[in-house]
Amino acid sequence: MPALSPYLLPIVLLVGSNVFMTTAWYWHLRYMQVPLFSVILFSWTLAFIEYCLAVPANRYGSAVYNPAQLKTMQEVITFLVFAVFSFVYLKEPITWSQGIGFTLIAAGAFFVFHKW
Repeated sequence: MPALSPYLLPIVLLVGSNVFMTTAWYWHLRYMQVPLFSVILFSWTLAFIEYCLAVPANRYGSAVYNPAQLKTMQEVITFLVFAVFSFVYLKEPITWSQGIGFTLIAAGAFFVFHKW
């Protein structure tokens, strides 16, 4: 049985999985000289680790969240992880339009988690 709260564990696992997947998709943009085949192999390794976190996140999370809530959490976490990765690793500034777009997505997540 996991030691973390059943509400918190899937979030922690989804954050970890998104760190690996975002890295798998974008790390190589700073290393364009690396052959594409090598990039693919390394990225698949990272994606395997991502799956090892995402699948348990959904399995454990389904005990307290419905599938739409799990998917919504995953998407919001994806944007947050990407924004940090883009700013810190790729040295890309977050623009106002991106911030507004991410905010609107977070607002959509609010509605997924509230019953009307």
